[in-house]
Amino acid sequence: MDIKKIDGEYVAGTYARFPLEIVSGKGSLVYDENGKEYIDLGTGIAVNTFGVSDDEWVAAVTEQLAKCQHTSNLFYSAPCALLAKTLCERTGMKRVFFSNSGAEANETAIKVARKYAAEKKGSEYSTIITLKNSFHGRTITTLAATGQDIFHKDFLPLTAGFVHAEPDDIASVEALVKEYKVAAIMFELVQGEGGVHALSPEFVKGLVKIAEENDILLVCDEVQTGNGRTGELYAFMNYGFTPDIASTAKGLGGGLPIGACMLGEKVKDTLTPGSHGSTFGGNPIAAAGANNILSRIDEKLLAEVREKSNYIFTELSGAVGVKSVSGLGLMIGIETEKDASEVIAKCRENGVLVIKAKHKVRLLPALNIPMQELQKAVAVIKAACAE
Repeated sequence: MDIKKIDGEYVAGTYARFPLEIVSGKGSLVYDENGKEYIDLGTGIAVNTFGVSDDEWVAAVTEQLAKCQHTSNLFYSAPCALLAKTLCERTGMKRVFFSNSGAEANETAIKVARKYAAEKKGSEYSTIITLKNSFHGRTITTLAATGQDIFHKDFLPLTAGFVHAEPDDIASVEALVKEYKVAAIMFELVQGEGGVHALSPEFVKGLVKIAEENDILLVCDEVQTGNGRTGELYAFMNYGFTPDIASTAKGLGGGLPIGACMLGEKVKDTLTPGSHGSTFGGNPIAAAGANNILSRIDEKLLAEVREKSNYIFTELSGAVGVKSVSGLGLMIGIETEKDASEVIAKCRENGVLVIKAKHKVRLLPALNIPMQELQKAVAVIKAACAE
Protein backbone atom coordinates (compact mmCIF):
# COMPACT_ATOMS: atom_id res chain seq x y z
CA MET A 1 0.00 0.00 0.00
CA ASP A 2 1.11 3.53 -0.77
CA ILE A 3 0.34 5.02 2.64
CA LYS A 4 1.47 8.51 1.65
CA LYS A 5 -0.93 8.51 -1.32
CA ILE A 6 -3.83 7.16 0.76
CA ASP A 7 -3.15 9.74 3.46
CA GLY A 8 -3.03 12.54 0.90
CA GLU A 9 -6.40 11.53 -0.52
CA TYR A 10 -8.36 10.75 2.64
CA VAL A 11 -6.84 12.57 5.62
CA ALA A 12 -7.72 16.25 6.13
CA GLY A 13 -4.90 18.38 4.79
CA THR A 14 -3.96 20.05 8.06
CA TYR A 15 -0.41 18.72 8.37
CA ALA A 16 2.70 19.46 6.34
CA ARG A 17 4.07 16.00 7.01
CA PHE A 18 7.72 15.06 6.66
CA PRO A 19 8.18 12.61 3.73
CA LEU A 20 8.51 9.69 6.11
CA GLU A 21 6.26 6.90 7.36
CA ILE A 22 7.23 5.66 10.83
CA VAL A 23 6.42 1.97 10.97
CA SER A 24 7.96 0.76 14.23
CA GLY A 25 10.47 1.54 16.91
CA LYS A 26 12.03 0.72 20.24
CA GLY A 27 13.15 3.29 22.77
CA SER A 28 14.68 6.26 20.97
CA LEU A 29 15.12 4.40 17.68
CA VAL A 30 12.38 4.37 15.03
CA TYR A 31 12.22 2.78 11.58
CA ASP A 32 10.61 3.93 8.35
CA GLU A 33 8.81 1.96 5.64
CA ASN A 34 12.16 1.06 4.06
CA GLY A 35 13.69 -0.16 7.33
CA LYS A 36 15.95 2.90 7.74
CA GLU A 37 16.82 3.65 11.37
CA TYR A 38 16.49 7.08 12.97
CA ILE A 39 17.29 8.49 16.39
CA ASP A 40 14.05 10.18 17.45
CA LEU A 41 14.49 13.54 19.18
CA GLY A 42 10.86 14.59 18.70
CA THR A 43 8.97 11.87 20.66
CA GLY A 44 5.65 12.69 19.01
CA ILE A 45 6.04 16.31 20.23
CA ALA A 46 7.02 15.49 23.83
CA VAL A 47 4.57 12.58 24.17
CA ASN A 48 6.63 9.36 24.19
CA THR A 49 8.22 10.03 27.58
CA PHE A 50 10.17 6.77 27.61
CA GLY A 51 10.41 6.35 23.88
CA VAL A 52 8.59 3.94 21.58
CA SER A 53 7.13 0.59 22.73
CA ASP A 54 8.58 0.87 26.24
CA ASP A 55 8.21 -2.56 27.86
CA GLU A 56 6.98 -1.43 31.30
CA TRP A 57 4.47 0.99 29.83
CA VAL A 58 3.20 -1.59 27.33
CA ALA A 59 2.73 -4.12 30.15
CA ALA A 60 0.79 -1.65 32.31
CA VAL A 61 -1.49 -0.64 29.46
CA THR A 62 -2.01 -4.21 28.28
CA GLU A 63 -2.89 -5.42 31.78
CA GLN A 64 -5.62 -2.78 32.07
CA LEU A 65 -6.80 -3.39 28.51
CA ALA A 66 -7.52 -7.01 29.43
CA LYS A 67 -9.57 -5.90 32.46
CA CYS A 68 -11.75 -3.05 31.22
CA GLN A 69 -11.11 -0.53 28.44
CA HIS A 70 -13.70 2.09 29.46
CA THR A 71 -16.23 2.77 32.21
CA SER A 72 -17.41 6.40 31.77
CA ASN A 73 -17.34 8.79 34.69
CA LEU A 74 -20.66 7.51 36.01
CA PHE A 75 -18.62 4.86 37.85
CA TYR A 76 -15.46 4.73 39.96
CA SER A 77 -12.23 3.54 38.37
CA ALA A 78 -9.05 2.66 40.26
CA PRO A 79 -6.53 3.85 37.64
CA CYS A 80 -8.22 7.27 37.49
CA ALA A 81 -8.44 7.70 41.28
CA LEU A 82 -4.86 6.54 41.87
CA LEU A 83 -3.53 8.85 39.16
CA ALA A 84 -5.27 11.84 40.73
CA LYS A 85 -3.85 10.88 44.14
CA THR A 86 -0.31 10.64 42.76
CA LEU A 87 -0.54 13.97 40.94
CA CYS A 88 -1.80 15.76 44.04
CA GLU A 89 0.72 14.18 46.39
CA ARG A 90 3.64 15.03 44.12
CA THR A 91 2.61 18.60 43.28
CA GLY A 92 0.81 19.98 46.32
CA MET A 93 -2.38 20.39 44.28
CA LYS A 94 -5.69 19.19 45.74
CA ARG A 95 -7.94 17.80 43.01
CA VAL A 96 -7.67 16.79 39.34
CA PHE A 97 -10.07 16.91 36.40
CA PHE A 98 -9.13 14.52 33.60
CA SER A 99 -9.72 15.05 29.87
CA ASN A 100 -8.13 13.83 26.63
CA SER A 101 -5.75 16.56 25.50
CA GLY A 102 -3.84 19.67 26.42
CA ALA A 103 -6.41 21.95 24.81
CA GLU A 104 -9.17 20.37 26.90
CA ALA A 105 -7.08 20.66 30.06
CA ASN A 106 -6.60 24.35 29.28
CA GLU A 107 -10.33 24.78 28.56
CA THR A 108 -10.96 23.34 32.02
CA ALA A 109 -8.45 25.72 33.57
CA ILE A 110 -10.16 28.69 31.90
CA LYS A 111 -13.61 27.55 33.04
CA VAL A 112 -12.42 27.06 36.61
CA ALA A 113 -10.70 30.45 36.69
CA ARG A 114 -13.79 32.28 35.43
CA LYS A 115 -16.20 30.38 37.69
CA TYR A 116 -14.04 31.03 40.76
CA ALA A 117 -13.63 34.74 39.97
CA ALA A 118 -17.33 35.20 39.25
CA GLU A 119 -18.33 33.55 42.51
CA LYS A 120 -15.77 35.38 44.62
CA LYS A 121 -15.39 38.80 42.98
CA GLY A 122 -18.28 39.15 40.52
CA SER A 123 -19.07 38.05 36.97
CA GLU A 124 -17.34 41.11 35.53
CA TYR A 125 -13.98 39.64 36.64
CA SER A 126 -13.65 37.45 33.56
CA THR A 127 -10.55 38.69 31.71
CA ILE A 128 -7.61 36.31 31.47
CA ILE A 129 -4.14 37.65 30.76
CA THR A 130 -1.88 35.44 28.66
CA LEU A 131 1.47 36.16 27.02
CA LYS A 132 2.40 37.02 23.47
CA ASN A 133 4.07 34.08 21.68
CA SER A 134 2.12 31.66 23.89
CA PHE A 135 0.30 28.59 22.63
CA HIS A 136 -2.59 27.07 24.58
CA GLY A 137 -4.47 24.94 22.05
CA ARG A 138 -6.57 24.88 18.88
CA THR A 139 -10.14 25.12 20.15
CA ILE A 140 -11.80 28.50 19.60
CA THR A 141 -11.27 29.47 23.24
CA THR A 142 -7.70 28.20 23.62
CA LEU A 143 -6.87 29.91 20.33
CA ALA A 144 -8.15 33.14 21.89
CA ALA A 145 -5.82 32.47 24.82
CA THR A 146 -2.92 31.88 22.43
CA GLY A 147 -0.89 35.06 21.95
CA GLN A 148 0.00 34.54 18.27
CA ASP A 149 -2.04 36.20 15.52
CA ILE A 150 -0.94 33.61 12.96
CA PHE A 151 -3.18 31.03 14.66
CA HIS A 152 -6.16 33.42 14.82
CA LYS A 153 -6.60 34.75 11.31
CA ASP A 154 -8.84 32.08 9.78
CA PHE A 155 -11.15 31.58 12.75
CA LEU A 156 -12.42 34.98 13.84
CA PRO A 157 -14.31 35.91 15.92
CA LEU A 158 -12.64 34.10 18.80
CA THR A 159 -13.90 33.81 22.37
CA ALA A 160 -13.80 37.21 24.06
CA GLY A 161 -12.04 38.01 27.32
CA PHE A 162 -8.35 37.42 26.64
CA VAL A 163 -5.60 40.05 26.56
CA HIS A 164 -1.92 39.42 25.85
CA ALA A 165 1.06 40.83 27.75
CA GLU A 166 4.69 40.91 26.67
CA PRO A 167 6.71 37.97 28.05
CA ASP A 168 9.42 38.99 30.53
CA ASP A 169 7.93 42.50 30.80
CA ILE A 170 6.21 42.79 34.17
CA ALA A 171 5.14 46.39 33.48
CA SER A 172 3.09 45.09 30.54
CA VAL A 173 1.23 42.72 32.88
CA GLU A 174 0.73 45.43 35.51
CA ALA A 175 -0.81 47.76 32.92
CA LEU A 176 -3.37 45.11 31.90
CA VAL A 177 -4.25 44.36 35.53
CA LYS A 178 -5.05 48.06 36.01
CA GLU A 179 -7.09 48.27 32.80
CA TYR A 180 -9.17 45.08 33.05
CA LYS A 181 -11.08 43.14 35.70
CA VAL A 182 -8.80 40.11 35.72
CA ALA A 183 -9.70 36.57 36.77
CA ALA A 184 -6.36 34.91 36.06
CA ILE A 185 -2.93 35.08 34.46
CA MET A 186 -2.21 32.05 32.28
CA PHE A 187 1.26 31.21 30.98
CA GLU A 188 3.74 28.56 29.87
CA LEU A 189 7.02 28.68 31.78
CA VAL A 190 8.75 27.61 28.59
CA GLN A 191 6.94 28.85 25.50
CA GLY A 192 7.18 25.81 23.23
CA GLU A 193 5.44 26.75 19.99
CA GLY A 194 6.57 30.33 20.61
CA GLY A 195 10.22 29.45 20.05
CA VAL A 196 11.24 27.44 23.16
CA HIS A 197 11.64 30.54 25.31
CA ALA A 198 12.00 30.04 29.07
CA LEU A 199 10.50 32.86 31.11
CA SER A 200 12.97 34.67 33.36
CA PRO A 201 12.82 33.89 37.11
CA GLU A 202 12.44 37.61 37.84
CA PHE A 203 9.39 37.87 35.60
CA VAL A 204 7.76 34.82 37.19
CA LYS A 205 8.39 36.25 40.67
CA GLY A 206 6.68 39.40 39.46
CA LEU A 207 3.65 37.41 38.31
CA VAL A 208 3.41 35.72 41.71
CA LYS A 209 3.56 39.11 43.44
CA ILE A 210 0.88 40.63 41.19
CA ALA A 211 -1.39 37.63 41.75
CA GLU A 212 -1.04 37.83 45.53
CA GLU A 213 -1.63 41.58 45.68
CA ASN A 214 -4.69 41.52 43.40
CA ASP A 215 -6.28 38.17 44.31
CA ILE A 216 -5.71 36.87 40.77
CA LEU A 217 -5.31 33.18 39.99
CA LEU A 218 -2.10 31.86 38.44
CA VAL A 219 -2.70 29.25 35.74
CA CYS A 220 0.37 27.34 34.61
CA ASP A 221 0.12 25.58 31.24
CA GLU A 222 2.34 22.50 31.66
CA VAL A 223 1.01 20.64 28.61
CA GLN A 224 4.49 20.38 27.07
CA THR A 225 6.73 21.34 30.00
CA GLY A 226 5.29 18.83 32.45
CA ASN A 227 6.08 15.27 33.43
CA GLY A 228 9.85 15.58 33.80
CA ARG A 229 10.50 17.43 30.55
CA THR A 230 12.27 20.42 32.17
CA GLY A 231 14.32 18.51 34.73
CA GLU A 232 11.69 18.73 37.47
CA LEU A 233 8.38 16.87 37.58
CA TYR A 234 6.62 20.12 36.59
CA ALA A 235 8.28 23.28 35.34
CA PHE A 236 6.88 25.46 38.13
CA MET A 237 9.12 23.51 40.52
CA ASN A 238 12.14 25.05 38.78
CA TYR A 239 10.79 28.49 39.67
CA GLY A 240 9.91 27.91 43.33
CA PHE A 241 6.18 28.57 43.37
CA THR A 242 2.93 26.61 43.14
CA PRO A 243 0.20 27.81 40.78
CA ASP A 244 -3.49 27.83 41.63
CA ILE A 245 -4.24 25.76 38.53
CA ALA A 246 -1.91 23.67 36.37
CA SER A 247 -2.79 21.90 33.13
CA THR A 248 -0.82 19.04 31.62
CA ALA A 249 -1.09 16.39 28.89
CA LYS A 250 1.38 15.11 26.24
CA GLY A 251 4.05 13.19 28.18
CA LEU A 252 1.68 12.25 31.02
CA GLY A 253 0.16 9.39 29.04
CA GLY A 254 3.40 8.22 27.47
CA GLY A 255 1.67 7.76 24.10
CA LEU A 256 -2.03 7.61 24.91
CA PRO A 257 -4.28 10.70 24.88
CA ILE A 258 -4.85 12.19 28.31
CA GLY A 259 -5.14 15.67 29.77
CA ALA A 260 -5.21 16.75 33.40
CA CYS A 261 -6.20 20.01 35.06
CA MET A 262 -4.80 20.14 38.59
CA LEU A 263 -6.62 22.37 41.05
CA GLY A 264 -4.97 24.05 44.03
CA GLU A 265 -6.40 24.93 47.44
CA LYS A 266 -8.26 28.07 46.31
CA VAL A 267 -10.16 26.38 43.50
CA LYS A 268 -10.35 22.75 44.62
CA ASP A 269 -14.13 22.90 45.11
CA THR A 270 -15.00 25.22 42.21
CA LEU A 271 -16.15 22.42 39.92
CA THR A 272 -19.39 20.86 41.15
CA PRO A 273 -21.56 18.01 39.78
CA GLY A 274 -22.78 18.93 36.30
CA SER A 275 -20.53 21.99 35.93
CA HIS A 276 -18.05 20.17 33.69
CA GLY A 277 -17.50 16.71 32.26
CA SER A 278 -15.78 14.42 29.78
CA THR A 279 -16.84 11.07 28.35
CA PHE A 280 -13.31 9.72 27.97
CA GLY A 281 -11.57 11.76 30.70
CA GLY A 282 -9.68 9.51 33.12
CA ASN A 283 -10.11 6.52 30.80
CA PRO A 284 -8.74 3.44 32.62
CA ILE A 285 -6.24 2.50 29.91
CA ALA A 286 -4.85 6.02 29.50
CA ALA A 287 -4.72 6.41 33.29
CA ALA A 288 -2.92 3.08 33.69
CA GLY A 289 -0.30 4.26 31.22
CA ALA A 290 0.04 7.57 33.05
CA ASN A 291 0.40 5.85 36.41
CA ASN A 292 3.29 3.85 35.02
CA ILE A 293 4.94 6.98 33.58
CA LEU A 294 4.71 8.95 36.84
CA SER A 295 5.95 6.01 38.93
CA ARG A 296 9.24 6.12 36.99
CA ILE A 297 9.87 9.87 36.97
CA ASP A 298 11.99 9.92 40.12
CA GLU A 299 14.88 12.10 41.24
CA LYS A 300 17.42 9.79 39.59
CA LEU A 301 15.73 10.21 36.19
CA LEU A 302 15.29 13.96 36.67
CA ALA A 303 19.00 14.29 37.48
CA GLU A 304 19.76 12.45 34.23
CA VAL A 305 17.46 14.83 32.34
CA ARG A 306 19.38 17.80 33.74
CA GLU A 307 22.71 16.13 32.90
CA LYS A 308 21.64 15.45 29.32
CA SER A 309 20.33 19.00 29.03
CA ASN A 310 23.69 20.41 30.15
CA TYR A 311 25.44 18.20 27.60
CA ILE A 312 23.27 19.48 24.73
CA PHE A 313 23.63 23.12 25.76
CA THR A 314 27.41 22.76 26.14
CA GLU A 315 27.86 20.99 22.81
CA LEU A 316 25.66 23.29 20.74
CA SER A 317 26.22 26.70 22.33
CA GLY A 318 28.77 28.49 20.18
CA ALA A 319 28.97 25.65 17.65
CA VAL A 320 29.49 26.52 13.98
CA GLY A 321 26.19 27.58 12.43
CA VAL A 322 24.40 27.93 15.79
CA LYS A 323 23.26 31.41 16.84
CA SER A 324 21.76 30.49 20.21
CA VAL A 325 20.35 27.64 22.30
CA SER A 326 17.29 28.15 24.51
CA GLY A 327 14.90 26.18 26.68
CA LEU A 328 15.00 24.14 29.85
CA GLY A 329 15.75 20.48 30.53
CA LEU A 330 15.09 18.37 27.44
CA MET A 331 12.89 21.02 25.84
CA ILE A 332 15.44 22.81 23.69
CA GLY A 333 15.37 25.27 20.79
CA ILE A 334 18.32 25.87 18.46
CA GLU A 335 18.50 29.11 16.49
CA THR A 336 20.53 28.30 13.39
CA GLU A 337 22.25 30.49 10.82
CA LYS A 338 20.70 28.43 8.04
CA ASP A 339 16.95 28.07 7.70
CA ALA A 340 15.79 25.59 10.35
CA SER A 341 13.96 23.51 7.74
CA GLU A 342 17.24 22.88 5.92
CA VAL A 343 18.87 21.68 9.13
CA ILE A 344 15.89 19.45 9.92
CA ALA A 345 16.00 17.90 6.43
CA LYS A 346 19.77 17.29 6.66
CA CYS A 347 19.38 15.67 10.08
CA ARG A 348 16.62 13.41 8.76
CA GLU A 349 18.78 12.44 5.80
CA ASN A 350 21.50 11.41 8.26
CA GLY A 351 19.23 9.43 10.58
CA VAL A 352 18.11 11.93 13.22
CA LEU A 353 14.54 13.20 13.62
CA VAL A 354 14.15 16.75 14.98
CA ILE A 355 11.22 19.15 14.66
CA LYS A 356 10.58 22.88 14.44
CA ALA A 357 9.34 25.69 16.69
CA LYS A 358 8.86 28.93 14.78
CA HIS A 359 12.30 29.61 13.26
CA LYS A 360 14.18 27.19 15.53
CA VAL A 361 15.12 23.54 15.47
CA ARG A 362 13.38 21.91 18.44
CA LEU A 363 14.62 18.93 20.46
CA LEU A 364 12.28 16.88 22.66
CA PRO A 365 14.06 13.55 23.19
CA ALA A 366 12.82 10.73 25.40
CA LEU A 367 13.76 11.41 29.02
CA ASN A 368 15.66 8.11 29.16
CA ILE A 369 17.43 8.37 25.81
CA PRO A 370 20.75 6.48 26.14
CA MET A 371 23.70 8.87 26.29
CA GLN A 372 25.42 7.09 23.41
CA GLU A 373 22.42 7.70 21.13
CA LEU A 374 22.14 11.31 22.28
CA GLN A 375 25.83 11.95 21.57
CA LYS A 376 25.49 10.46 18.09
CA ALA A 377 22.41 12.60 17.40
CA VAL A 378 24.03 15.81 18.64
CA ALA A 379 27.02 15.17 16.36
CA VAL A 380 24.62 14.88 13.40
CA ILE A 381 22.89 18.13 14.41
CA LYS A 382 26.22 19.97 14.72
CA ALA A 383 27.29 18.75 11.29
CA ALA A 384 23.96 19.81 9.77
CA CYS A 385 24.29 23.30 11.26
CA ALA A 386 27.90 23.69 10.12
CA GLU A 387 27.49 22.58 6.49
